[in-house]
Amino acid sequence: MNTPATVSWTHDGLEKAALWSSANDVPPPKAIVEVDDSLGADDAYRMATNGTGMLFTGDYHNARQLLSAIARRIPAGGKAKRTAAAPTTAERFYKYRQARTHRARILSMLLVPVGPGPAVALRRAPDVTEAWTNAFGQVAEPVVVSLQELLGAIGAQQWRTTGLHVAALDAKIHPHYGTFAPVRGEYLDLVARAELPGLGRAFDIGTGTGVLAAILATRGVTEVIGTDSQERAVACAQATFASLGLGERARAVQQDMFPDGRADVVVCNPPWLPGTPQTLLDYAVYDPKSAMLRAFLAGLPDHLAKDGQGWLVISDLAERLGLRTRAELLHWIEGAGLAVLGREDTVPSHGRAADTSDPFHVERSGEVTSLWKLGVK
Repeated sequence: MNTPATVSWTHDGLEKAALWSSANDVPPPKAIVEVDDSLGADDAYRMATNGTGMLFTGDYHNARQLLSAIARRIPAGGKAKRTAAAPTTAERFYKYRQARTHRARILSMLLVPVGPGPAVALRRAPDVTEAWTNAFGQVAEPVVVSLQELLGAIGAQQWRTTGLHVAALDAKIHPHYGTFAPVRGEYLDLVARAELPGLGRAFDIGTGTGVLAAILATRGVTEVIGTDSQERAVACAQATFASLGLGERARAVQQDMFPDGRADVVVCNPPWLPGTPQTLLDYAVYDPKSAMLRAFLAGLPDHLAKDGQGWLVISDLAERLGLRTRAELLHWIEGAGLAVLGREDTVPSHGRAADTSDPFHVERSGEVTSLWKLGVK
């Protein structure tokens, strides 16, 4: 394991230190200064843009208000480069992601101290014991964390407690911190209604919350194995199976891609967009150079039972944004020795597809999500 980073700052002329905590592996600021309720938003924004971490020592609610004030001062995007031709959709998207990354970096500069308990060492701070432990683990000594990450952990705990109703299961699941919640029901419905080639065994590659594996188990598949490279996701999937009474049919294992053996159905819902993830949740959205997609296709023939099918669940948003072409996808399928046996399509029903203020509304509103049925040639 990597040695946790240590951060230091000056308090009343004396140097103090604490461990740095970031579930997203964000590096600590190179310089940290103590600040309190007297710090104005303009000064805070200037310090954040200069890369100075601000360790807040005042009131928790004032810290939240300061973070919101900093956010309001961040420009929507950088100045576009002047070129002879209008930027392509892909160029606009890359620029948009750069702006989002810049925004996240600035907001990460407002820090709060957390002590054993765990307890946020600020006046009027809420009880974060459950949220912190589920997101970051135990606290044995003082740590420093960005307020933005702490708020993310608190929000995730609220969602985990409340749960998310999944129509395809007619039940709630409870996503864990850092595990992508299946808020888009249309791709779940594709898996719930597609004709199964067999009921013996199924694999769910990159299982996440375990929702697709659970759908297959409720449809009568005798043995379902979900794999995920993230320990958080495996724990979440196992909890999903237990809560739904599927523990005898479904299980999750920490594994990169395929488990041993072959299956009648091997389903994969890879990240839909080529790109570099910046946060834990980004890993469910961005797939660097489509690596997981290509690995799934390449390894699929060796893990399909006779007459088995691979179910690739993926959106065409990457194609609409100019990040990947349909020809590339078909080339990878062909190169893996696979044939397209069929395809079932659906359109999104989530709010962003109807949001005309979204800079990519045209692309999102035309998006199609598909379940590609693949077999060995």
